[in-house]
Amino acid sequence: MANQVKSDKDYSQYFQPPSLTDAKKRGKEEIAVHYDFMIPEDMQGFGKDKYYLIRTYGCQMNEHDTEVMKGLLEQMGYQTTEDKNQADVILLNTCAIRENAEDKVFGELGHLKALKAQKPGLVLGVCGCMSQEEAVVNRIMQKHAFVDLIFGTHNIHRLPALLKDAFYNKEMVVEVWSKEGDIVENLPKKREGIRAWVNIMFGCDKFCTYCIVPYTRGKERSRRPQDVLAEVRDLARQGFQEITLLGQNVNAYGKDFEDITYSFADLMDDIRKIDVPRIRFTTSHPRDFDDQLIEVLGKRGNLVEHIHLPVQSGNTEVLKRMSRKYSRDHYLTLARKIKETLPDVVLTTDIIVGFPGETDEQFNETMSLYEEIGFDFAFTFIYSPREGTPAAGMEDNVPMEVKKQRLYRLNELVNAHSKASNDKLLGQTVEVLVEGESKNNADVLAGRTRTNKLIHFTGSKELIGRMVEVHVTQAQTWILKGEIVEEPLKLSI
Repeated sequence: MANQVKSDKDYSQYFQPPSLTDAKKRGKEEIAVHYDFMIPEDMQGFGKDKYYLIRTYGCQMNEHDTEVMKGLLEQMGYQTTEDKNQADVILLNTCAIRENAEDKVFGELGHLKALKAQKPGLVLGVCGCMSQEEAVVNRIMQKHAFVDLIFGTHNIHRLPALLKDAFYNKEMVVEVWSKEGDIVENLPKKREGIRAWVNIMFGCDKFCTYCIVPYTRGKERSRRPQDVLAEVRDLARQGFQEITLLGQNVNAYGKDFEDITYSFADLMDDIRKIDVPRIRFTTSHPRDFDDQLIEVLGKRGNLVEHIHLPVQSGNTEVLKRMSRKYSRDHYLTLARKIKETLPDVVLTTDIIVGFPGETDEQFNETMSLYEEIGFDFAFTFIYSPREGTPAAGMEDNVPMEVKKQRLYRLNELVNAHSKASNDKLLGQTVEVLVEGESKNNADVLAGRTRTNKLIHFTGSKELIGRMVEVHVTQAQTWILKGEIVEEPLKLSI
């Protein structure tokens, strides 16, 4: 059984230090698609009368990976628990985007050390994007030797075999593939609620200088259209009300196909015909957001009027240092095209402040771009270097106090625009997908509009999972409040 006796085994065979040059050459490697996945026979009842707990950090992709791991564990007989004292397996599914995400994980490992000492039979694992970083794994092996299992993003399907090894071995089990994984279809997934995520592709080839994702998630590789469409149709049959298509750069979907010409716009056009009330997608890269996709989104139907389009900076020179591969003018032109086709679109974005070399004038261009486009919301971040990325070698010459001041100014603008956008909905009636009870008040229901705005209202719990019409009576900075419309809306002719 797994315990704290660890060997001095050399794990260097599992790692290849991140190399921008080598990574850019990786596109020639062949990726296979596997349809024959099954839980090994000797592991199918392995988790009987045992419990698992997965803590998830980071993006929707990590959340979706957790759904897969839950599916695998439950097919092995495990039951879920939120009580770490009850758990026989605890997995930390990690994020590597920002340093504070890593700090949270190492903090959690510190808390779990005492539990591991009390329960030597507990299998404690670290997986996800952090596990793809050599420095992180070395730190775990040196300072957190009580961890039993480390695996990366490319070999989640190997969880049953890895868990078996961790359970029986006296050594830490480490399997982190530097090579991008093949695409493994038919993996079990445990989905909950009324919304579902569907991976349409994996990896990213954009190599923004600040981003670790091309190294942790690998090269771009798209699932075959028929497999994506089959999964969406199956989710529709199961009654899911909203599906979000996932990829590090969904707009690049299909560009790696060599035998067919089939783009993200083609996929969206086909999914548009499937009977699911709402289809979303994330995340888009402005460089690959083309006119064909805008045309398809203009057909509306179940394609919602919300687009998350990360800009990162409003200054062309900063964008060039970030290697974003578009200019300020390109982004403005793209936003204008989208708004011409979808006048009521809600655009949201991501912005980094204090990137190396960013001047006051360049930051002010980000502020003016935000004003000009009129974003409804932005996720805003202070730049922090990530080891292994090109930007980490740049002089981080913007003082932290300046970064904080810029972030404060930007957030003030974001708040003002969010409030103004919500004010426009006062008195209107909006279509709402009821997601559940409000987090702060069990007597209040919470749902989201087609444009992804959160709205609270009172109503029967029987409405959860259904579409309702809600009259907006109050607009706050981050949420709307309203009253349910009992009668169907009469459409004016």
